[in-house]
Amino acid sequence: MTSPTRPYGTTHPHPTHPTRTLGTTGPTTSALGLGCMGMSDLYGPADEAESIVTVHAALDAGVTLLDTGDFYGMGHNELLIHEALRGRDRDSVQISVKFGAQRGPDGSWLGYDASPAATKTALAYTLRRLRTDHVDIYRPARLDPRVPVEETVGAIAELVQAGYVRRIGLSEVGAETLRRAAAVHPVSDLQIEYSLLSRSIEAEILPAARELGIGVTAYGVLSRGLLSGHWKDTRDLPGTDFRGFSPRFQGENLTHNLRLVNALREIADAKGASVAQVAIAWVASRGQDIVPLVGARRRDRLAEALGSLDVTLDAAELAAVEAAVPAGSAAGDRYAAAQMADLDSEQ
Repeated sequence: MTSPTRPYGTTHPHPTHPTRTLGTTGPTTSALGLGCMGMSDLYGPADEAESIVTVHAALDAGVTLLDTGDFYGMGHNELLIHEALRGRDRDSVQISVKFGAQRGPDGSWLGYDASPAATKTALAYTLRRLRTDHVDIYRPARLDPRVPVEETVGAIAELVQAGYVRRIGLSEVGAETLRRAAAVHPVSDLQIEYSLLSRSIEAEILPAARELGIGVTAYGVLSRGLLSGHWKDTRDLPGTDFRGFSPRFQGENLTHNLRLVNALREIADAKGASVAQVAIAWVASRGQDIVPLVGARRRDRLAEALGSLDVTLDAAELAAVEAAVPAGSAAGDRYAAAQMADLDSEQ
């Protein structure tokens, strides 16, 4: 496939931001990635202008990995990323795109479709919205129970061969599915929730990923804001914010979880860091093959997250963090029951 003129200009990333490599076949990216979902969807209203300048600030700080999904705001997030990348060098940025979630015009969730035809159709629309000739990592958002993962990965492999996709990723799948997928085509990374409050990947999924040479892009590193240090139990959530239905944000669960955050705050204060910075640094400490995704929608939150790059936790501090927030200590599942049932990673 011939490559058209690059649409985003000539700006290059800041050279001092540390990098990590996603697995044995994945790209070298910035040590932190920017998760862009909340700029368009699911966390209530967002300021589009502030979102764009936040992407600019991330790029200027050396962040190269931008994570999106074609269903975030029903295409809005991809259009926003295109706008934010005007005047930038396309090849200095890695765009990771999830697909497969089906939505109605009212925003309702209609299931998943990761069939080969749907996979290729979704990419065609993604490329048009992003106004680029390729995406760097393409992944189904969830395992489609009606479609063998081999068929989905095989379809993306054909897109790789044609030059429309650089690498294949997966999201929220279990160890056996990882192995089946990797037998069809190399997988660069598994995108999955991983934080002090969500550690279920440690038993089987993370070891399998490492066995297969697959990196991890960790989302939810602040547990949807619970671990940000800014959450208040009196906060009112608009109906468009899915955290209003998330078990961890309900009643006694929230009270319990905020007690864990307060214990973490004592460690952060002693370290001269924020709660969010310690929480992100903990995820980063789990291995050089893990890239935390931070979901900052504003420049101040982005700056705080980037400050985690200067936080190094020694053995004693890591032990203190895990004593404050032990594995399995969170109250409530990370999604409501119906959404948990969609996660191959939790079966």
